[in-house]
Amino acid sequence: MNAVIAAVGIMLILSLCRVHVVVALIVGALAGGMIGGLGIEGSLKAFNDGLGGGATVALSYALLGAFAVAIAKSGMAHALADKALTMVGKQEQQGAGPLKWILLALLLCVAISSQNILPIHIAFIPLLVPPLLYVMSKMQLDRRLIACVLTFGLVTPYMFLPVGFGGIFLKEILLGNVAKAGVDITGISVTHAMALPALGMLCGLLVAVLFSYRKKRVYDLEKIEQVERSDVSYNPKSLLVAGVAVAVAFVVQLWLDSMIIGALAGFVIFSVSGVVRWKEADDLFTEGMKMMAMIGFIMIAAAGFAEVMRATGDVKSLVDSAATLIGNNKAIGALLMLLVGLLVTMGIGSSFSTVPIIAAIFVPLGVQLGFSPIAIVCIVGTAGALGDAGSPASDSTLGPTSGLNIDGQHNHIWDSVVPTFLHYNIPLIIFGWVAAMVL
Repeated sequence: MNAVIAAVGIMLILSLCRVHVVVALIVGALAGGMIGGLGIEGSLKAFNDGLGGGATVALSYALLGAFAVAIAKSGMAHALADKALTMVGKQEQQGAGPLKWILLALLLCVAISSQNILPIHIAFIPLLVPPLLYVMSKMQLDRRLIACVLTFGLVTPYMFLPVGFGGIFLKEILLGNVAKAGVDITGISVTHAMALPALGMLCGLLVAVLFSYRKKRVYDLEKIEQVERSDVSYNPKSLLVAGVAVAVAFVVQLWLDSMIIGALAGFVIFSVSGVVRWKEADDLFTEGMKMMAMIGFIMIAAAGFAEVMRATGDVKSLVDSAATLIGNNKAIGALLMLLVGLLVTMGIGSSFSTVPIIAAIFVPLGVQLGFSPIAIVCIVGTAGALGDAGSPASDSTLGPTSGLNIDGQHNHIWDSVVPTFLHYNIPLIIFGWVAAMVL
C-alpha cells in the first residue's frame, strides 16, 4: 500500500474521531514511514529532521499571540466590540439589520487584503476575530460560516490574483515549474487559466453563506465572558498607542519580511508607552504565547509529517501510479491528477510545497494526453490548491480556528476543517476538471 495514502488516511480518520491533530499527525507519520520501508528508527529520524521546518512559523504565531493580548489590554478590541454591540442593540430594536452582512464583508475584505494589499497572511485573525466573538454570539452567527469566509479570503486570492502571495504562487511556483518541466508558457494568462477554479471557490462560499450556515447557532455567552479581560479600560491615549503599535508591526513585518520581528516591535511599543506595565509584561507575554501554542505545535508536527512522506519516496510513486492508471483518457487523467493533488496537499498542508512535487510528472503527462499549455497550468495549479482548504495542518484552517476557538466553543476539525473541505474542495475538483476539458 502507498505510504502517503496510508499516512494521510490514518491522520484524517484519527482527526475526525476527535484525536488531537498533533497526535494524529505523529501517528500517521510513523505509520506511513513504516509502511514506506523506513522502519521505526528511520521514521523517527525523518520526523525529527522535519520538525525544524515548522519552528519559525510556530515562533511567529507565539509572538503574534503575545501581541494580540497586548492589543486586548489596550482596550482597542473592546472599543471595537462596544461599537458593534451598540449596532446589535439597534438591530434588536429595529428587527433584522445589515450588521451580519457588514461583519461578513469586513472579514472577507480583510482576509483577501491579507494576501496582497497588506500581505500578512493569517496574522490579522487573532487580532480582529476574538473581540468580535461576543457580538457574533449575541447575533447567534454560526462560526462555521466565519471559518468558510476567512478560508475563502486566505486561499482564493493567491490562486487567482498574481499579486502578493499570488505573485509567488502563480508566477514563480506554478508557471516556473510548468516551464521547467518543458511546456512553453509564453503568452499564457495565469488568471485566465485559474478563473474557473476560482469561480468554484466562489460558488462554495455562496453555498455556505446562503444555505449551509444561514441558520442561527447558539453559543454560551458566559464562556466568552470568562476569557474576556474584565480589567480592561480604554482612553484616547491607549487607543492611539494601539493604532501606532499595529501600524509599526505591519510596516516592520513587510520591511524585514519577518512576522517575528514585527510582532515583537508592536509589543515593545506597548511596553515602552506604559499601556502594558513592565511588571505585567511577562505575564501578558506568556498568556499570549499560550493562546497560540496549539497552532504552533500543529505546524511543527505537520513539518515532521511532510518530511517523513518525502523520505519514503512514495509521493513520486503515488503520482507515477496515477499516470499509469490514466492511460490515454483525458477525462480520467484530469480527475486523477486533481485527486492526487488533493491527497498530497492534505498531508503536507501547503499548496506552495505541493506544486513542485506534482508538476514534474503531471506536466509531461498532460502533454502526452494532448492537453493545451493553459489547461496544463490549470490542472497543476488547481491540484496544488486542492486540500489547502480542509487540511487539518493547513494555516488556512488553523488560522480561523485560532481566532474562533479562544473560548473553547469551536472545534478545529468539525467546525473549520470539515466545513471548508466540503464547500471548497468539492467545487474545486468539479470546476477544475471542467476547466481542464474546455481550455
